[in-house]
Amino acid sequence: MTAPTVLRPLRDPGPEPAAEPRVRFRDLFAAEWTKLWSLPSTRRLLGIGLLALIGFALLESIRTYQNWPHFLPRDRAHYDPARQALSGPGAALLMIGTSSVGALTIVGEYATGLIRTTLTAVPGRHLVVAAKAAVLAAVMLAVGTVVSLGTFAVSQAVLSGRGIGLSVGDPGVPRVLLANALLAPVAALTGLGIGALLRHTAGAVVTACAALVIVPGFFTPNVHQWVDDVYGLFPFYDWRNCLSAREPIVDPHLPSVTGSWLAFALWPLIAVLVTVLVVRRRDV
Repeated sequence: MTAPTVLRPLRDPGPEPAAEPRVRFRDLFAAEWTKLWSLPSTRRLLGIGLLALIGFALLESIRTYQNWPHFLPRDRAHYDPARQALSGPGAALLMIGTSSVGALTIVGEYATGLIRTTLTAVPGRHLVVAAKAAVLAAVMLAVGTVVSLGTFAVSQAVLSGRGIGLSVGDPGVPRVLLANALLAPVAALTGLGIGALLRHTAGAVVTACAALVIVPGFFTPNVHQWVDDVYGLFPFYDWRNCLSAREPIVDPHLPSVTGSWLAFALWPLIAVLVTVLVVRRRDV
């Protein structure tokens, strides 16, 4: 004889917990956009920098316009008006300013503790970094485009008075304009990576400026091939010795156009990857 089966009433598990809302990338993008423009340094550096670069191009063009009658025939034959738009000092100033903004976008969050709130709300840290990098790249590409076109328009308008001005459609000019525009996002994303590594405002800014401008600025080409190969990895060196000219010099000691574009692509890519690894592995 078997024991009777006792039926127990089923417990009501109650309402299922609501699933957490899915984080949308466009919301992260909007949040990072607000953070970037809420930094006082962003508006100051970019605003003053834009005016300074365009003004610098105007002054240099006027100086060339005034001195053109005194140029030797050899100097006139090798003169490239495209380099007048964004000179070496101007490009250095552009990279220093944008790399500083890039570093401050992440160093500032660690300094204020805002990064804790962000990562608590969005556990997927790689998404936060991706949104931050996307905002920074978009803003700096726009800044670089304004600088590139603005300095070109101002300089060529002045030089056209001597009959040596260029137009956007002239051979080699589109590549120069693109390279000038890309200096800003390349430097900014590099600053982002260095800022994530150091988490110190002054240290990140100084390191970014040294890596992007100071070190290649001291370099003299055609000394040793292996030294040229190493320095050929620096975007400022590649821009100065190759991409800023309408007709780059074909020389084994100087960077090629292909190698220069690769350097332009590798620096921001590596910087973003470093930022993702650092933010994911380090505690806030």
